[in-house]
Amino acid sequence: MKPSKAGQISQFVQARITRLSHINNESRLAATLAKLRRGVGKEPGSLPELWEVTLDGMPESLQGNDEQPSFGERAAHTALTLFALHQQGKKEKWMSESGATLGGAMREMIRRNSERETAITRRFLAAVTADSYEELVWHLRGLVQLLRAEDIKLDYPLLAKELFDFQYPIRRDRIRLQWGRQFYWQPPQERSDNGSNDQK
Repeated sequence: MKPSKAGQISQFVQARITRLSHINNESRLAATLAKLRRGVGKEPGSLPELWEVTLDGMPESLQGNDEQPSFGERAAHTALTLFALHQQGKKEKWMSESGATLGGAMREMIRRNSERETAITRRFLAAVTADSYEELVWHLRGLVQLLRAEDIKLDYPLLAKELFDFQYPIRRDRIRLQWGRQFYWQPPQERSDNGSNDQK
C-alpha cells in the first residue's frame, strides 16, 4: 500500500538525512549544513542553493502546482533546515534519531534541567499552540537550539510528518494532542512508582 502524503514526506526527509550522513568529505558536509541553516524560517525555493537537498527527488504528488510551496515542500524544507541547525557543531554524533519525539525531547530537557521546568514548559506550549505555521517554525527554532545545547536528539522524519499535518487546520488539534501525549507520557516503571507513592 502506498504511504499517505504525510508518510511520503517522512520517507523523503529520512532519505535526505541519510544522504547527508553519507557525505564523507567533512568540509563538503559542513558547507551543505551551513547552507541549510540559512534556510531556517524561509520559504522553500527562496534559496536556490538548497534545492538539491530540499527539492530533489520530491514525489510528484507532494510538489506544488502553483506559485506557492506545497504543504509537503514546506514540511520537508522546515525539517531539514532545523535538522541542520540541530547538527551544528555535532561532528561526532547525528542529531536525528528514530523515536525521539518532540514532546519526549522536551520532557528529557526538563529531566536534565528541573530547576527550569516552568520556563521550558512555557516555551514548549508556546510552540504547540502556535496559531500559524510560521509562528510554529519560529518557536521550533528556539526549541531546537535548546535541544542542541543539551545533546538531545530529535526524530526529524517524524517531525516532518507532523509539520505536514499541522498545515491542515482540521488536523492541527490532533497533532497538538500527539505532542501533549509525548510530553506527559511516563515510562511504565515511573507510572508504577508514582502509583505506589500515591497509595502511601
